[in-house]
Amino acid sequence: MEITSWNINSVRAREGLVTSFLERVRPDLLLLQEIKCEAHQFPTMAFSALGYESVVVGQKAYNGVAVLARADVEVTARALPGTDEENPAARYVEVKTNGLRVGNLYLPNGNSGGEAGYAYKLRWMAALRARAQELLARDEDFVMAGDYNVCPTDFDYAKGAIGPDDALVRAPTRAAFRALLNTGLTEAVRALHPAEPLYTFWDYQAGAWDRNCGLRIDHALLSPRLAERLVSAKIHKEERAKTQPSDHVPVSFFLET
Repeated sequence: MEITSWNINSVRAREGLVTSFLERVRPDLLLLQEIKCEAHQFPTMAFSALGYESVVVGQKAYNGVAVLARADVEVTARALPGTDEENPAARYVEVKTNGLRVGNLYLPNGNSGGEAGYAYKLRWMAALRARAQELLARDEDFVMAGDYNVCPTDFDYAKGAIGPDDALVRAPTRAAFRALLNTGLTEAVRALHPAEPLYTFWDYQAGAWDRNCGLRIDHALLSPRLAERLVSAKIHKEERAKTQPSDHVPVSFFLET
């Protein structure tokens, strides 16, 4: 079983890149973040023609997440349980398919809004950890994948790509990510490639792509039994070289069935 996560940075602007990827790679699930459109604007028909059902949690111009699935899915949440927002941003969708639960997330960046914005990021991470603990207590098989907006270690960004005070690398951010892992989850890419300088994001500015000045901020965290089924993982770096690409690339992992 192949599950792929991709911050697409506007699905309508990059519909052709998504359809090309689906035609070539055929993942069982494609988790999209930052779709930047409302649900009625999502190109559902284009993906349906390729055999994919779409589950969309959209928002006008910002945020937004979607799941494209080749098998039937049951939607179990359209917002992260435990968040205290009256009208939550479109940052989370959770589905059940093929005997596992899949949470697709777009974690707040934390660099806007000053310390209040950063506190929101940490609250969101705490709610995600609580959700993981709840699912572990229920002995469910699950994955939480998406754009975490976290560089967990110094291996996860190129020298000069980010400042030491950036919300993606601040000590409380990394501590919150470790706390999430310490619930018993396995980070798919680092489980298989523990110390390689791998990146999933290259800024559009300052020639970051040409200089390979990137960040690794897109992650997939697996519950214990799923981690035992992990076979391989792949970062599709070639997508960043396409015409008008997203600044992120797809990240896939493969599970024994």
